[in-house]
Amino acid sequence: MTRSCVTISLVEEARGGPFVFWDGLEDGCRRAHDLGFDAVEVFPPGPDAVDTEQLRSLLDEFQLQLAAVGTGGGWVRQRLLLTSADPQQRQQAVDYVRSIIDLAGPFGASAIIGSMQGNADQQTDRETALGYLTDAMSELGEHARQYNTALIYEPLNRYETNLCCTMADGVELLGRLGENHNAVLLADLFHMHIEETNVADAIRTAGDLVGHIHFVDSNRRPATMGHMQYEPIAAAVRDIGYDGYISAEAFAYPDSQQAAQATIDAYRKFFG
Repeated sequence: MTRSCVTISLVEEARGGPFVFWDGLEDGCRRAHDLGFDAVEVFPPGPDAVDTEQLRSLLDEFQLQLAAVGTGGGWVRQRLLLTSADPQQRQQAVDYVRSIIDLAGPFGASAIIGSMQGNADQQTDRETALGYLTDAMSELGEHARQYNTALIYEPLNRYETNLCCTMADGVELLGRLGENHNAVLLADLFHMHIEETNVADAIRTAGDLVGHIHFVDSNRRPATMGHMQYEPIAAAVRDIGYDGYISAEAFAYPDSQQAAQATIDAYRKFFG
């Protein structure tokens, strides 16, 4: 059985980006609880920005789980990339993701690698960049294993990366990690709408490698505010036996409260 989730951003520099709640952990957790969400996904500027005792208290008070923690703050604030041509910067990026794993892990939550994956460019060809990314993910996946959580990797659309843009690309990347890897894929419906011929078929292609889902519409507004067709997507999610989080990573459109309400209504209609 899937579980509902909503995003909380703590990164002021990213305000206006695709996250539902923006006014702190307490506000986000309270509103998530009041609307009936099962969990929250947090996007922090860094591990030190989250008071873990406060977070644990809020999760207990509002009967929520922590589903995942994003690492994109490392890119937004420090421009850290796991595929940087500079080995020192690559190490700083790995260290940053490791610190997010250490924040999320004690809560049973996973860290997400999205924008920090970087790109191939004039300094780093695609094969070299994928090698850097593979090495980093192998190391970080092993680090996450101590918490019994998996590292989450997110294929992005072509305007955000030129490394892995489809679920099939993600499956191939995870194949580079070897049979005993500790990583899963994030199926983000917005990115998939751009890159996949058929979103439902792409979910089936990834199968049991799908470890997290971002629930959003074609225009990155909350579900049902674009032209995504969710019935076949929900059927594919059931077909692969997915029982993880369906997490709203969407614009706060027209505002946070209405975005969250639209999301939980859509979740109940298609997945509940």
